[in-house]
Amino acid sequence: MIMSLSKTAERLIRYAKIGTTSAEDRDEVPSTERQWKLALILEKEMREIGVENVRVSEHAYVFGEIPASDGCADLPSIGFIAHMDTAPDAPGEPVVPRVVEKWDGEEIALNEAVSLMPHARYLGQDLIVTDGRTLLGADDKAGVAAIMTMAERLIGDPSVRHGRILVGFTPDEEVGRGTAFFDVKDFGADVAYTVDGGTLGEIEYENFNAASATIEVKGYNIHPGSAKGLMKNAASIAASYDRRLPRNERPETTEGYEGFYHLISMEGTTEAASLRYIIRDFEAEGLERRKSVMAAEARALQEESGAEVTATFKDSYRNMREKIEPHRELIDRAEAAFRKNGVEPAIIPCRGGTDGATLSFMGLPCPNLSACGENMHSVKEYVSIQALDTMADVLVDIACVH
Repeated sequence: MIMSLSKTAERLIRYAKIGTTSAEDRDEVPSTERQWKLALILEKEMREIGVENVRVSEHAYVFGEIPASDGCADLPSIGFIAHMDTAPDAPGEPVVPRVVEKWDGEEIALNEAVSLMPHARYLGQDLIVTDGRTLLGADDKAGVAAIMTMAERLIGDPSVRHGRILVGFTPDEEVGRGTAFFDVKDFGADVAYTVDGGTLGEIEYENFNAASATIEVKGYNIHPGSAKGLMKNAASIAASYDRRLPRNERPETTEGYEGFYHLISMEGTTEAASLRYIIRDFEAEGLERRKSVMAAEARALQEESGAEVTATFKDSYRNMREKIEPHRELIDRAEAAFRKNGVEPAIIPCRGGTDGATLSFMGLPCPNLSACGENMHSVKEYVSIQALDTMADVLVDIACVH
């Protein structure tokens, strides 16, 4: 017998089959034409379920609204936001989702070479997985699916009273441009939530302060047969720079509120070389300290090697905590909704960026909520249907008047 899927699970599977991988090497928004396909599908579906004022911008942002219930027009308007693109970290199409019913605790073979061992918390639940050749795209199509189900339920049940609700779906979050053309005024919300986190129950309103760093080395090349005392090998000198940074402050050795230095690429020749880093810290002062450490090590290496070594920095985003804390009611509201649905909320630091951080600094306070995906950006990505259905229930409870 074929399993009957919930509307939220059906939506996720349907959206997952639409390839929407974004691209880091393009300046356009959206960075890939394929994101338009999902944007237009969502526009049509929103109109069909009764969302009002549905519009798609020239950059593929999809907005709509659900008017306030009678007598609730004076309540603050709440937005719910998710992104349509998927990460370029793993193949994004063709996605072949399937459902593992009532997972029995054994390893799941995704294909002849790739297997998956889900977390024990999902024992007995129904899991949506891939064929092990692409990511699933639950980051963030699970968030999109939960928001769409919430919208349909609010519109379909007049007994659920709520203020004005805004819905927004964005492109290019995975490549850092999800808010590049996000019109906060046009969106129309007083406050909002991104639904783009992980395990059910997670609430994030703190994220890293972030910057990028580039270390450049200009060496001196000469025939290796007569190089003694003269050659300044830029590639070798650049490689030695990374060893000067704290070994216990890397992504692979940190967790929780611990910041890091992360070498993401290096290239070079004897003549010139460069290293690219991202640096992260939850405290603004900590980020500045990390910049100072890197600049000091560049100066020291230049003095020791005789090559020219420079360090340049560019700030990326800031910790949204300062913008969320004056709106603590957003966190209280989310915690209450999770508990009402039998889930103990977990306030955790976001060890990365979130569109909510940028939106918060654009004037739209916007913590991040769980979207229920696991092993995201991986061919071993999966989602519990039960968790995702509960998340849709949580969003309804956040939206409604109690």
